[in-house]
Amino acid sequence: MKKSALLALAATVLTVTAPLPAYAEYPEKPVSFVVPFPPGDLEDVLTRMIADNFQQKYGVAAAVVNKPSDGGPFPGAVSVATAPADGYTIGSFVLDIPVVGPDVGIPALQADTFEPLGIFLTYPFVIATKKDAPYSTMQELAEYAKDHDVALGHFGSFLVPTQATFAAAKSLGFEWGSEASSDALDCNTLASGDFDVINTTIQQIFPCLDQVKIIASITQEPLTVVPDVPMLATAAPDLALALWNGLFVRKETPQDVREKIIAVARETMASERAQKLAADTGALIYWKDAEAAAEQIKTDKATLAEINRLIEAN
Repeated sequence: MKKSALLALAATVLTVTAPLPAYAEYPEKPVSFVVPFPPGDLEDVLTRMIADNFQQKYGVAAAVVNKPSDGGPFPGAVSVATAPADGYTIGSFVLDIPVVGPDVGIPALQADTFEPLGIFLTYPFVIATKKDAPYSTMQELAEYAKDHDVALGHFGSFLVPTQATFAAAKSLGFEWGSEASSDALDCNTLASGDFDVINTTIQQIFPCLDQVKIIASITQEPLTVVPDVPMLATAAPDLALALWNGLFVRKETPQDVREKIIAVARETMASERAQKLAADTGALIYWKDAEAAAEQIKTDKATLAEINRLIEAN
């Protein structure tokens, strides 16, 4: 046999018998949890808990990366959409990303970019007014507002709880006399008379719960700290929508990677630390799995379509 043929045969044998390269098991390098809002709010605090527990469980660095923007949560979500689908960049997103994101005109956020790992937080949004206001329910507010101008304060017209509040007025047959956004929607806001009604989170008015009336919660189950307060959907059944936050990855992310992230998140939400946060703030903290989260997104898309229809109706 010619020398060249022998060399070729040897090369072939070495190729066949050489061990395959070893792939490191996930995770082998730092993991980032992207929160597209400033530090300090509930989604940030809970995601930091997840990152801490992830680091302790798997022995790699894990940290929250805050990416706030004047464009809302969408620019921050792009950084997750354009990262490799390997589980090293995880999104901690409000429902706007999967529900509204595909329609905002950003190519990276088109339909099916992300898939949920699970939902872990419902923000405790409420509609509140002064203790001596001449209405105590949404229906009574609707009657009062037909003959009086009622000023509404909110955190931004684009937010889902604000949109639901606008739609509730339409559904109940009244118009807000005026509405405006404000960074501070707390006890002083109502006491000063800046607004008659505020759409805020319950932790903002905890210090003065005995001085205000909460006429509805914008949640999908009662708030534990005020269990007798009716949900907005009680007055407007088609508006069963709440602002929630969950973990998301790109749809190509391997299942074994997802399962490791999910395991930590589920344990974190059941922890004493997370449940104490729920008790202290009125937030609903839990773990809704990927399948249930996907169904929630479908339902919310339909509800948001109804909200938009009501708002745009003459």
